Amino acid sequence: REQENKEFQSVVADQRATQAILNKALMKLKDFYHKGIGKEVFAQKAAQEPPVKFNSYNNAGASPVIGLIEQILEDSAKLETEAMDSESSAQADYEGFVKDSNELAKGLAQAITAKSDASASAKSETAQAAEDLDSTKGELESLSAYEADLHQQCDWSLKKFDIRQKARAQEMEAIAKAKAFLSGMK
Repeated sequence: REQENKEFQSVVADQRATQAILNKALMKLKDFYHKGIGKEVFAQKAAQEPPVKFNSYNNAGASPVIGLIEQILEDSAKLETEAMDSESSAQADYEGFVKDSNELAKGLAQAITAKSDASASAKSETAQAAEDLDSTKGELESLSAYEADLHQQCDWSLKKFDIRQKARAQEMEAIAKAKAFLSGMK
């Protein structure tokens, strides 16, 4: 954009300089031809007879040259106006582009912030979940050890159940005999 602006400044400066120079030249030519100064310089004296007779020549003066210079001035002014319009359009487009870019950058920055926050939150939740997992594993190991201990006790109880049942039955028989014995003593 800076390069385009430099080119614009150069074109406008060149066109203004061209217009100034051509306006000065045009004024000089108009002064010279319209005030009659040139007629005196270029007109031949009536007293002097030319050696050869030519058909009469009508000097149109400098009107074709003045017309050409005026056309160049108009073209220069038109080029300057087009350059100014083009520059204002380019500047407006550039400002719109910058505005859109800034809004996009702002949106992306907000998205980055939101994603960073979400990432930090996810990491925190992951750390909490890992801590909960470790705690749960520890609790499961403790429960597994308790279950193994209970299983061992149950296995012992089942193994010794028949022996204990027989021992209890014998105890009950012995108590019944002792009771019968004691009952007969009276």
